[in-house]
Amino acid sequence: MLGKISGWDDTIIALATPPGVGAIGVIRISGKQAFAITNQLFPSRDLEKQPTHTIHVGFLKEEDAIIDEVVVSLFKGPSSYTGEDVIELGCHGSRYILNKVINAYTQRGARIAKPGEFTQRAFLNGKMDLAQAEAVVDLIASNTEASLKTALHTIRGGFSTILGSLREQLLQFSALIELELDFAQEDVEFADRPALYALVNQSLVVTQNLVQSFRLGNVIKNGVSIAIIGKPNAGKSTLLNALLQEERAIVSEIPGTTRDTIEEIINIDGILFRLIDTAGIREHTSDLIEKEGVGKSIAKMKQADMIIYLFDAQEDKEEIRKIAADLDQQQIKYLLVANKIDQAGEQVTREKFSDWAGMIFISARNRDHLEVLKERMVDQVMEGSLRAEDTIVTNARHYHALKEVASSLEQIREGLDNRITGDLLSLDIRKCLHYLGEITGEITNEDQLDYIFSKFCIGK
Repeated sequence: MLGKISGWDDTIIALATPPGVGAIGVIRISGKQAFAITNQLFPSRDLEKQPTHTIHVGFLKEEDAIIDEVVVSLFKGPSSYTGEDVIELGCHGSRYILNKVINAYTQRGARIAKPGEFTQRAFLNGKMDLAQAEAVVDLIASNTEASLKTALHTIRGGFSTILGSLREQLLQFSALIELELDFAQEDVEFADRPALYALVNQSLVVTQNLVQSFRLGNVIKNGVSIAIIGKPNAGKSTLLNALLQEERAIVSEIPGTTRDTIEEIINIDGILFRLIDTAGIREHTSDLIEKEGVGKSIAKMKQADMIIYLFDAQEDKEEIRKIAADLDQQQIKYLLVANKIDQAGEQVTREKFSDWAGMIFISARNRDHLEVLKERMVDQVMEGSLRAEDTIVTNARHYHALKEVASSLEQIREGLDNRITGDLLSLDIRKCLHYLGEITGEITNEDQLDYIFSKFCIGK
């Protein structure tokens, strides 16, 4: 497949480790001249005669001048990451040395790789499908256990297996229906309509579950923003400090101490929460700076994925009920948290709100019951536990294509219900196959590939 796209039969080189000074730097070379060029610079042995997946230590030289002492790792195609001949050089981490090595290769015919070009070649050579290739970016960017699990699951083919099975079965039915068109005069049916109907129903359930998983996938990939909202002196800054386990926000008994929003990130059970401490909301204030802070608080509340409405446990119950009703009316996702139960009395507070399901009772100052709050925060966004075998859609491109797949499946089912002709039914199946192929890469073009892989880092 690689040879079908122009400019993909040359040899590329790039630094695979982050730029800067370090103990070592790894340079990756891929292409049909990878071994030949390296032989010119590594005279101690003929690398083309060495077995694949072996390591060799020696000097890289330009004529008689030593560039660096390196570790050379050999990966002969097709048993390599890209499917081509690949060499990885473990060099000393001097930026000067690394640049000198790369220049030596480019002077001998290699060129600097484009972003994501190594993984793009792996896709074009059939080492992975497009969904797996895109998951490589997610794996590199993963910063929580949940994002790591979802990326690894896709790279290992979990997502592709589901789509591949569906595509294979639909292809079989499509072929049979196409065959019917060749025998239209005989009025015969080769495709089992009830079996196709059952497949479509089953596939719709799977596809719709994948579509719905994108909300969770977006949380796993990008985190979730939570605004801590409440009246002045409700303890918002104290709660932020308690959750972060550091004194990040200034705490004072003076109303209006927090004048601007403060944002910090915390990892809870593999989910990144961006906590936003806001200025206390009160209707009447003569302080212009405080008034500006209140305005920002309301704006953050509307932008956040969820809010924690924090209130003093001694506050009037009916006033809290009105606030909850207002949040419900605005369709804002929220948690109601009664703070300062150490002052009001925990038992008294629980009895006061005994008819209120879902209320959380804490003392931010004493850090009492913060684990309960954290569990509820995770429950609100995770909707259950994430297992290594779960397929969660985190890629927006996949999400939009899956919505088209679901729509196409519904059209196929509607066509079967209305007993439409085979040629029309075949068109609906082809449409479904097209969008499935867009996800895994069976249906693609050079411009689309360039766009997708341009988001990768250079050297991967």
